[in-house]
Amino acid sequence: MSETIELEIPARAEYLSLARLVVTAAARIDPMFGDERIEDLRLVVSEATTNAIEAHVRHTSADNVIIRCNLRDDRIEVLVRDRGGGFDPLAVGRGDEAGDAGRFEHEGGFGLPLMQSLADESEIQATNEGGTDVRLVVKARTTKDTADNRRPS
Repeated sequence: MSETIELEIPARAEYLSLARLVVTAAARIDPMFGDERIEDLRLVVSEATTNAIEAHVRHTSADNVIIRCNLRDDRIEVLVRDRGGGFDPLAVGRGDEAGDAGRFEHEGGFGLPLMQSLADESEIQATNEGGTDVRLVVKARTTKDTADNRRPS
C-alpha cells in the first residue's frame, strides 16, 4: 500500500483539530496501527502543525500550512511544511531540563523533544522558500512492540 493525502490549511489554530483528524483517520485505515501508535502520530502531528501555525503568525505569513501524509506498508510519513520565516533547530537552546524546578515558569519548549521521542524518525530543515519542513515517521509497530511479541508467554 502506498497512498498520499495532502491537506492545506489556513495558519489558524481553529484548523489544528482538522489536521489531527485527517492524519489519524488515515492511520486507522491500516489495521497494523494500534491505538497507541495512532495517538503518538496524532500528538507529533499536532506539535508540528502548532509550531507551523505559530511561525506563520509571528511572520504574518498569509500562506497555508501543508500537511502531507504518505501511507506505506508499515509506516506513515508526515511532512508539515510552513512558510513562516524558517527555523534552525540547532540554534534553539536546550532550555531547562524537564525535571528542573524552573521548567514550568515559562510556556513551550517541549514540542521538539516530544516529537523526537514519539516519532520513529524526525527531521527538521529550513527550506529555500523561507519556511520549515518537519518530516516525521511513525511505524505501525515499534522495536519494543516487536520484541514484546517475540517473548514466550
